[in-house]
Amino acid sequence: MIAARKAKFAGDMCEVAIDAGGEVLEGTMTIPQGAKGLVLFAHGNGSSRQSPRNQFVAEVLQENGLATLLFDLLTRKEESVDVYTAQLRFDIPFLANRLAGATYWALRNPDTRDLKLGYFGASTGAAAALVAASELAADVGAVVSRGGRPDLAAGALRSVEAPTLLLVGSEDTPVVSMNRAAFAILGCRDKKLVIVPGATHLFEEPGTLEEVAKAAGEWFTRHLGKTSRREEAA
Repeated sequence: MIAARKAKFAGDMCEVAIDAGGEVLEGTMTIPQGAKGLVLFAHGNGSSRQSPRNQFVAEVLQENGLATLLFDLLTRKEESVDVYTAQLRFDIPFLANRLAGATYWALRNPDTRDLKLGYFGASTGAAAALVAASELAADVGAVVSRGGRPDLAAGALRSVEAPTLLLVGSEDTPVVSMNRAAFAILGCRDKKLVIVPGATHLFEEPGTLEEVAKAAGEWFTRHLGKTSRREEAA
């Protein structure tokens, strides 16, 4: 069970409509005062902004002074079909293209265009994040994967330049092996694989999701939180 949190930051939260390649995706964006970076969340089942685990991690990132964008990679119509077929959630090029579309939207948005960007991916969304990061190397400053399937991004792993953190539960045995194999292929210089003791795939065990959120916060703060895009360009 995920403990409720009380926000410890002063910032703005709003519902947004993201134009991603002609499709409109629903999202929730929160920008703490003085934010330097923005983290886009990608989840394979299309319900990213409704995921209590992603919402928990997002709140921790916000407390670290990072803006967050939780959004649905699939439209409502697509999700209503995918819940039965499970096809789109495993279509990594499709998901990566949607994430790239959301990234371009953030780069154009007056409220976020000066923020450094990062991706937080879970499950197959982590593979989509790595593929998108390999294609948008100049715009993506960091990637974190929670219980992800980076192996599904095999063709793009060597091209990833963004610092990448892979987080996987020790009891999620097959996914641990997949993450180890993907980690060995990752081309970025700054990379880290963390096996969270006692955690299964969904990090439902007491304290495990908190460990994920803390590690993600430290990773993104290190790579996104020091200077904004505008300050770097000055």
